[in-house]
Amino acid sequence: MNLLLIGILLAIIAVAYQIGLTRSKSIAGKGNNSAILHSRPGYYGSLVALWCGIPAAILLIVWNIAEPSILKHIALSQLPAQVVSGLSASEVDILVQRIQSIASGFGVSDTPQAYEVAAAQTLKNYETIALIAKFSVVISVGLFGLAYARQRISSQFRARNQVEKIISISLALCSGIAILTTVGIVMSMLSEALHFFDFVSPVDFFFGTQWNPGFSTTGTAEGSYGLLPLLWGTIMVSIIALLVAVPVGLMTAIYLAEYAKPRFRAIVKPIIEILAGIPTIVYGVFALMIIGPFFHHMGEILGLNINATSALTAGFVMGIMIIPFVSSLSDDIITQVPRSLRDGSLGLGATKSETILKVVMPAALPGVVGAFLLAASRAIGETMIVVLAAGNSPLLHANPLEAVSTVTVTIVNQLTGDTDFASPQSLVAFALGLTLFVITLGLNIIALYIVRKYREQYE
Repeated sequence: MNLLLIGILLAIIAVAYQIGLTRSKSIAGKGNNSAILHSRPGYYGSLVALWCGIPAAILLIVWNIAEPSILKHIALSQLPAQVVSGLSASEVDILVQRIQSIASGFGVSDTPQAYEVAAAQTLKNYETIALIAKFSVVISVGLFGLAYARQRISSQFRARNQVEKIISISLALCSGIAILTTVGIVMSMLSEALHFFDFVSPVDFFFGTQWNPGFSTTGTAEGSYGLLPLLWGTIMVSIIALLVAVPVGLMTAIYLAEYAKPRFRAIVKPIIEILAGIPTIVYGVFALMIIGPFFHHMGEILGLNINATSALTAGFVMGIMIIPFVSSLSDDIITQVPRSLRDGSLGLGATKSETILKVVMPAALPGVVGAFLLAASRAIGETMIVVLAAGNSPLLHANPLEAVSTVTVTIVNQLTGDTDFASPQSLVAFALGLTLFVITLGLNIIALYIVRKYREQYE
C-alpha cells in the first residue's frame, strides 16, 4: 500500500508542477512575457511541486517509522496481563509476531489461543484505520502544500532563490548521510575492536607471528591471535596482483592513448573495462578450477611444487581483475597531458616513443602513481578470490607457491556459522576489519592527494 500511496503522491506532485507553471504563465500575460517575472516559469512550477512533495514525504517517512511501534503497543495492550508478565523481551516479540501473522491472514502453524485471535482482530481493525488515516493525512498535506505554494506565486516572488536553496539543503543532507554512514561504520568496528582488546593485548595482536585462534564456550581468548601472518599474506597476494596488473594495464593505457586509432580505441577500451564488471566470485571459481590446476601442472613440468591454491594463483587472477582499474585510470590521466608538451618534443626532433618515455610519462607520473595506489587498495580489500584460491593457510612464510591466508579470508572464517559476538573468536573479525579499513583508507588518501595535485597542475 505504501507503493500505491507513493504513486498517488508522485501524480499529485506532477500536477502541482503543471499548476505552478500555468499560474506563472498566466501572470506573465499573453505572449508569455516572462520578463515581468522574477524567475522563469519552470522555477515556479518546481517550487509548487517541492512544497507539495517534501512535507508529505517527510510525514510519510515519520509515519512509517512510528507506526510499527504503535501497533505493537496496541497488540500488547489487548493481551491478558498474566500472559505478558511472565514473558521475556524475546518471547514478547515472538508473541507479537504471532498476532501480526494471524491479523494478516497468514495464520500460524498451531492452533491460536482465544486471546490471540481477539488481539489479532483488534490489531487488524487498527491497521485498517491507520492505513486510511495515512492516506488521508499524507495526501491532505500534499494538497495543502500545493495550495499554499500556488497562493504565494506572484511576479516578484523569488521562486528561483527558494528552489536553489532547497536543492542546496538537499545536497548537504545527502553529503551528511554519506559522512554519518562512514562514521557509523568506523565507530561500530572500533567499539567491537576495543571489546576484543579486553581479551587480547594489542601488542600480541599487532606483532604476533602465529594465528591459531581457539574456540571455547567460556568467553576467554584461547590460542594465538597474531596479525602478521594474515597481513603478510594480504601484502604478498596484493604484490603479485600489482606485478600482473601494473605492467599490462599501463602498457594497455599507453597504447590506447598514444598509438591506437580512435575507432579501435572506442571498441577495445569498453571490452577491457568489462573485466571490472565481472563478479569476483566468477574470478574465484576461474582461479580454483583453471588457473590453480594449470600452475600446478606447470610446476610439475618444471620440477617445482606449486600448490593449486596458493598466493601465486590468487594474486595472478586478482591482477587480471584489476587490470581495468589501472588501464582506465592511467589512460584518462595520460590523455589529459597537454598536447603542447607532445608537440614541443616532436618539434625538437624526438621520436614518438621518446616523447612518450621522456615527456608524457613524467608529466603523467603523479596521476599514474595514484592509479596504482587505488588499484592496490582494491587488491587488499578483495575477498572472494582469496577465499577460493589462496588456500587459507595462516603461516608466516615468503614462498608465493604455497598456500596463504589473508585478512579478508580470516574475517569470513571467523564470522561463518553459529557465532557468539561476545567472544574473542568473533570479535577479532572487527579488529581485523578495522585494520584493513585503516590500510585501505591510507592508500586512498595518498592516491587522491597525488591525483588532486596532478589535476591542479594541468587543468
